[in-house]
Amino acid sequence: MHDDDRIPDVRDGLTRLERIVLYVLAETQRERGDRNVPTFMLYGRVVELIDVSQAEFQATLQRLVGRG
Repeated sequence: MHDDDRIPDVRDGLTRLERIVLYVLAETQRERGDRNVPTFMLYGRVVELIDVSQAEFQATLQRLVGRG
């Protein structure tokens, strides 16, 4: 992942990784009929779009959920 991917956007404060996670989550939920998306499935789809470690992915999820 590039350093630019970690810089929050001034419009909403989201990083590129956070934006991709939220987009992929919404698309996958829609495909699954609004059911919950397993974390491993979400990670697999996110990795197709951006190179991110499991640890960084988990940290991003925790930030987005508000726990951590």
